[in-house]
Amino acid sequence: MSGSGYELVQLKNGTWSVRSVAEGETFHPVIGPVAEAEALYVRQLRLAERFASAPGEFVLWDVGLGAAANVLTALRAVGGIAGRIRVVSFDHTLEPLRFALGAPDRLEFIAGFEPALEQLLAVGRAEFRHGAAEVRWETHLGDFPSLLDSAAAATCPAPHAILFDAYSPARNAAMWTRPLFARLRELAGTDCTLATYSRATILRTTLLLAGWFVGAGHATGEKEETTLAATRRELLAEPLPTAWLERVRRSTSAEPLEEPVYRQAPLSAVNWERLLRHPQFVPAGP
Repeated sequence: MSGSGYELVQLKNGTWSVRSVAEGETFHPVIGPVAEAEALYVRQLRLAERFASAPGEFVLWDVGLGAAANVLTALRAVGGIAGRIRVVSFDHTLEPLRFALGAPDRLEFIAGFEPALEQLLAVGRAEFRHGAAEVRWETHLGDFPSLLDSAAAATCPAPHAILFDAYSPARNAAMWTRPLFARLRELAGTDCTLATYSRATILRTTLLLAGWFVGAGHATGEKEETTLAATRRELLAEPLPTAWLERVRRSTSAEPLEEPVYRQAPLSAVNWERLLRHPQFVPAGP
């Protein structure tokens, strides 16, 4: 089955996913959409637990909507909990979702959400109930870095959790710059966590130098380790220890991208000093 530049592919474990023909990229290519979303986002960000304890509306930013597997898996995880969740999805196109909506028999994450997804595709927003949870979902289409720099970004509700699922820095450098993550930090709520699939040293130094606290995440599929970031150290189960700085010193790819052009370089002396002064690595006082 194919169309609109996308096709269904069956993974080695028997599950199905979506592949972008133009990009030559398969979404969630190893363990499948649902298993990856559960491992990387739902469990590591403790979405159900944090949603249950939220005093008001819980805001989820979905950076890289794709075929919506991450969001729909998250909604299933919180469906048994009474509360209000607002999802803000960002992408440059809705075509992967439009394609996936035509295959609910193979893409298990779609099944049951068809009316809401049809509304989302038609008008860019949807309000519905999933189990005990009240859901408000909106989409923002266009260039994500440009959107963050616009006045409109400040009108988006501050996120409590961010699902960051952009193409890799080598493919899409503009999505992995220090200024972008610094802007995300400015817009994030007081208690915000971010998860992404990469464990690269350059990503972690970028997040730290953008003002985040950073920790190690668990394995998902082919990734032996992933990355979590947070606005407060206490939100991380496994903050990167001071010993991790030795990896930075040895790395030939640790200098954050300041511009949307991919390159690899050791961490500069200036940024090394900045990193050493980060609160994550400064011993607490008596």
